[in-house]
Amino acid sequence: MANYYCENCGTKNSSVAGLTSGNCKNHPNGTFKGKHQLYEGNEKSQYTCKLCGTKNSSIAGLTSGNCKNHPNGTFKGKHQPAK
Repeated sequence: MANYYCENCGTKNSSVAGLTSGNCKNHPNGTFKGKHQLYEGNEKSQYTCKLCGTKNSSIAGLTSGNCKNHPNGTFKGKHQPAK
């Protein structure tokens, strides 16, 4: 059975419909101001931020931290997982 993850917060769901029906705490428009967005990469043992190279064993762990290279400014946005 496949798992589907939100690319912004790492929330896991067994279906795309179930995942994308919920609001996301790390949505780019603001906390809970948009739906979860599907992470389109494969499940991995390590996830890497595409902006700064930080690594974590889960998308949730990676996206919980602020990124020094975020486009909105230093530490003004969350890490973004590379696909």
